[in-house]
Amino acid sequence: MRLFRLTFATILQRKAWAICAFAVICLPFVMPLISSATEKPLLVQPARILAAWNTLWICSLIWGLYTAAREGETNAKSGIGEYFLTTGLSATRQLFEIWLAVFCFIAPLTIITALICQFAAAPADPVEHAMWGVLNAQYTALFLLVIAPLLALATALASRFGGITGFSVTLLLTIYGLYGVGYLDQMLKLEANPILRSLWVFSPHYRFADLTQRLYFKTGALPTEAFWMMTLYFAGILAVYTGISRLCFRTKLSA
Repeated sequence: MRLFRLTFATILQRKAWAICAFAVICLPFVMPLISSATEKPLLVQPARILAAWNTLWICSLIWGLYTAAREGETNAKSGIGEYFLTTGLSATRQLFEIWLAVFCFIAPLTIITALICQFAAAPADPVEHAMWGVLNAQYTALFLLVIAPLLALATALASRFGGITGFSVTLLLTIYGLYGVGYLDQMLKLEANPILRSLWVFSPHYRFADLTQRLYFKTGALPTEAFWMMTLYFAGILAVYTGISRLCFRTKLSA
């Protein structure tokens, strides 16, 4: 795990992760106080939920994907990847260790966000409170299942096409999956189009993993069957992105 330790130490030394950690911990408590939510005490907890998960999404998509892309590009251009190849560390193992180093920063931020929602924004109603922990656990699992392959994809694309390309392509793909697919669905409801329908079918529907509104409106945990179907769906995307990432990843410029 030498490359993992090197990548982890590099990210740790840059300290940009500290800004994300500060935002994830503090903004859920600060933002509601400077918003209109203070006019009605009942709105403070929902506002905290929105601030917590939206902050996590923003930090993960901007800092997380950028960091993954930067490490992938550096590994290929600096000669680090080529050096580790000579020591017997395969390209697959290098991709895994770089991914793991970045993921080790994203996972704690996700857990912190879930804990804030669990203990600082839980509903008082006993029935709603009983399902709160389950919903937070479901959201945490789906979020990590979505962000994990995106980090690998950003790393791989950056190693082959450069950091800007790796970051921007992955970010746009995620934004499309979160918001663009919904607009495409609305268009198809107004007018049928086989080409757009095919695009919609094969698009990554990341909006299903965003349970923020479900927390906000306290609609309860996902049914078990629906949750496992979503888990299998995103696990399938993970498998596809893993294959694409391995095909794109390179350890040296001449690869």
